[in-house]
Amino acid sequence: MKIFRILPFLVTLSPVFAQTDAAKPNPKTDKPAAEQKPLLPSQQAFLNLPEERRKEFLKQLGEAARIFQQKRIFETFDLLDKADAIFPDSEESLNLRGSCYVEIRNFEKALVTFNKALLLSPDNSSINFNIAEVLFVTKEWQKSHDLFVKIVKDIPASQIALSRLVEFKILLCKKKLGMKEAAVELSKKYDIDDDSPYYCYAQAAIAYDDKNLAKAEEWLAVASRIFQNPEVLAPWQDTIVEFGYIKSFYGGDFSED
Repeated sequence: MKIFRILPFLVTLSPVFAQTDAAKPNPKTDKPAAEQKPLLPSQQAFLNLPEERRKEFLKQLGEAARIFQQKRIFETFDLLDKADAIFPDSEESLNLRGSCYVEIRNFEKALVTFNKALLLSPDNSSINFNIAEVLFVTKEWQKSHDLFVKIVKDIPASQIALSRLVEFKILLCKKKLGMKEAAVELSKKYDIDDDSPYYCYAQAAIAYDDKNLAKAEEWLAVASRIFQNPEVLAPWQDTIVEFGYIKSFYGGDFSED
């Protein structure tokens, strides 16, 4: 059986949805009104709920996120149903529900759900990332490429690991789109001293394309020696499995288009 694994962006509550008290100004922490972004309609609707209902919604959503991390997917669905019964228009809830669909390999429903979340929060980088991941896994290379290019511009400089991973996915998309020279050039963007496995995995990708499996495996081994934390390497390993370079550890293999 073919197993697909993507890296769902962890659900984090927006500052508005994280509020449990009525929307009262706090002179010590609130920005001047001129500096604040206007509330999205869904955010304002949430703040209009009675405090107890907001607290109960956040309790259910928080528990759903915790259970999701344990891969208890159907229990997560149940908790999301309870949260949605209180407040149905939460982009955070929809984003997590879409990630659940990804875990059970229902990519069609995942994409529909993520797009519903995006309607509520059009510039949400977490939701856009998840959409791009689904497009990557389902081999929509051009759409995935274009969305990742958009996303990478908005990733904070402090999030090097995520930024490099997205750039690696862009590199792989370029390969599928026949942009070999651009992909090779991108593989040289960082060196082996970078604070991410980017260089090693980029060189492995080039070696795979050259049918030099021994060289590719050598680069993956180098990455393992440098980055000894399996959690650091997991999303990179998943990416080359999704792409089709190596067999899934869960059985089955991946053929390239």
